[in-house]
Amino acid sequence: MNLTLLIKLQPNPDQARALLRTMEQFNAACDTIAVTAFREQTANKIRLQKLVYADIRAAFGLSAQMTVRAISKVAEAYKRDKTVQPTFRPHGAIIYDPRILSWKGLDRVSILTLDGRQIIPIVMDGYHRARMDRIRGQADLIYQDGTFYLAVVVDVPEPPPLHPEDWLGVDLGIVNLAADSDGTTYSGSQVNGLRTRQAKLRQRLQKKGTKSAKRLLKKRRRKEQRFATNENHRIAKQIVTHAQDTRRGIALEDLQGIRDRITVRRAQRRRHHSWTFAQLRAFIEYKAKRAGVPVVLVDPRNTSRTCPQCGLIDKRNRPNQASFRCIGCGFAGPADTIAAGNIARRAAVNRPDAGSALGQAPASSAL
Repeated sequence: MNLTLLIKLQPNPDQARALLRTMEQFNAACDTIAVTAFREQTANKIRLQKLVYADIRAAFGLSAQMTVRAISKVAEAYKRDKTVQPTFRPHGAIIYDPRILSWKGLDRVSILTLDGRQIIPIVMDGYHRARMDRIRGQADLIYQDGTFYLAVVVDVPEPPPLHPEDWLGVDLGIVNLAADSDGTTYSGSQVNGLRTRQAKLRQRLQKKGTKSAKRLLKKRRRKEQRFATNENHRIAKQIVTHAQDTRRGIALEDLQGIRDRITVRRAQRRRHHSWTFAQLRAFIEYKAKRAGVPVVLVDPRNTSRTCPQCGLIDKRNRPNQASFRCIGCGFAGPADTIAAGNIARRAAVNRPDAGSALGQAPASSAL
């Protein structure tokens, strides 16, 4: 499988200016190429190169290979939607291939700029160093919050797939970011609390409108995103490790399109639309793939309303967010844990090749 690693560059001030100027010229060239691509209605790289190559090199001072990479970037962007002319941010990524970027051991990289080749120190930890011999293809130069990074793709061997003995059901939510069928819950209180504080702070700073307020807004704009991403990584790692240690696969709800299906009160809209369930699911899936743990997606309908004892489905079975009490047989427990158990049983019904204890659950509980 392929993984993307972010490697931090440590250029000196002159090198940073050279990288920034190269990035701005490269993306300005992409904007000019996009005019021709849209006018000629072509995403063919060879045809575009014949139309714009000489003019772009002369106008923007790009090297031959950098011009080719700019043409390729425009063609890929235009191919995604041919009804609009693509535009490019001044500090958008530059695609570097081995002709214009080379690695000098594990501590430096040689990268082409408009001011010639620059030998720039890089920062790598043990995780990166262990995988640098598996770099495949190109690298993207990224500029983010005043820092340059190289995004490189590495080929990581996949372990032999695990033949699960059972399924670990995982219910994704907002109050609890995740809950598994073994009763472990991963609270979202820290993430939700941070989002609430950040929203109030943004509101105050935007209302104030001073230069210092704007600087603070810019400084803190990614804090919420970084914190939520770190939490999702942490939760995904724990879920996958637990499934691997107990020789179980992971069953998740297929929540695609849920934002369109569910309506919430106005006071809850911000929290609902900032819910990062897709990112958490993606982290679980790729970490599980690296560990050889299978992941299945099941239909989420009524998983939180189905009684695992008698199979009764009724919205009154869940009187509030936290609790479950069946109106038929009286079975009760934490709502998210019961939903996760229903997800696990539904996976066992869909995949009877894996499962022993969960596969013996009554079929009605998965309806």
